[in-house]
Amino acid sequence: MGGCAGSRRRLSDSEGEETAPEPRPPLPDPGPGAHWKNAMGFWLLGLCNNFSYVVMLSAAHDILRHQRAPRNQSHVDPDPVPTPYSNSSRFDCNSLSTAAVLLADILPTLVIKLLAPLGLHLLPYSPRVLISGACAAGSFILVAFSQSVGTSLCGVVFASISSGLGEVTFLSLTAFYPRAVISWWSSGTGGAGLLGALSYLGLTQAGLSPQHTLLSMLGIPALLLGSYFFLLTSPEPQDPGGEEEAERAARQPLMSSEAPEKSKPDASSSLSLQERWTVFKGLLWYILPLVLVYFAEYFINQGLFELLFFRNTSLSHAQQYRWYQMLYQAGVFVSRSSLRCCRIRFTWALALLQCLNLAFLLADVCLSFLPNIYLAFLIILYEGLLGGAAYVNTFHNIALETSDEHREFSMAAACISDTLGISLSGLVALPLHNFLCNLS
Repeated sequence: MGGCAGSRRRLSDSEGEETAPEPRPPLPDPGPGAHWKNAMGFWLLGLCNNFSYVVMLSAAHDILRHQRAPRNQSHVDPDPVPTPYSNSSRFDCNSLSTAAVLLADILPTLVIKLLAPLGLHLLPYSPRVLISGACAAGSFILVAFSQSVGTSLCGVVFASISSGLGEVTFLSLTAFYPRAVISWWSSGTGGAGLLGALSYLGLTQAGLSPQHTLLSMLGIPALLLGSYFFLLTSPEPQDPGGEEEAERAARQPLMSSEAPEKSKPDASSSLSLQERWTVFKGLLWYILPLVLVYFAEYFINQGLFELLFFRNTSLSHAQQYRWYQMLYQAGVFVSRSSLRCCRIRFTWALALLQCLNLAFLLADVCLSFLPNIYLAFLIILYEGLLGGAAYVNTFHNIALETSDEHREFSMAAACISDTLGISLSGLVALPLHNFLCNLS
């Protein structure tokens, strides 16, 4: 990037009249240094982009409880005595489902991703990254110094804007780099879940207040900006040869018979609405299963985790919930980092398996047939593995099966999948939580 990220532009063929294709000269080898700089750059961008989103979900309960405490209180008990929702309920519920905080953290992202394919390409990458970094920093500061629930929710909204805008931006940016960077980006986003939850838990366990813990994380937005502006190299022309292109050539392109081929690979910014709709219809084969995967897994996470309560264990209810979240994030991190080892083309299979997970755990919440919590731990780890695999393989498949001129738009449009699934799950999980918790 070298401080000139604002000058990013799409690589195009020379202007002028069309002539017979000539043999292309061999492209210069950027060297292993550039490869690893880009790989590490996209890994750090994935980590930093999702970090504030994860931390806000992890910290919401402590932050709200801290606001109700005296203002001079600087220590938070990492494992407070839970207050049951209802003595008549066997679920030991809280008065409000964790899906409520999830909706505050995901709905702004959904709006951004819905609008992004229509006009976000008109805004250059560098301003987008600056806005994303500023919103992430603003979210930590607002929530840390908040004295009201409304201000805290504004901070959560800022985190959501940062994550949503960043994901659309950086996934679109992968169109100008080797496709291998998608794997590094996905691994970084998985690492954000694991490291975000671990860092918040560890710092509060060490005795820091939620306010000081959040302020200590202000280095993450700075790392995001540094990774973009100083670590990534300027995009180079992509070599059409190699094993990756052979795999791509063997697949049926999404746009093979539905839209004319453009003469320049930079045409995605000038696609008409009709062309964008045609490309989007071709993406539905990958978008719909990812929506289903995320609906099922976040229905489990935000609708069932709190109700999946085992009394025959030494772990408190709060500790059980933290272990569920940690094991889920660990599974996501492992599978999002597995693209070099395992590639899955038919992501519908992952959607089916995740729905079976949802049905199994929902049945256990209602019937309590699992004998101990350790079987639940294994199922939740497996749930994370399925979710991470669906994410990384979906975007890898889209990158392989879309032409260069459509790839930037395709990556931005497909971002809607996970956010839409998460939003729908939150809307369904809220009434389910209230229904089950009110059962005698």
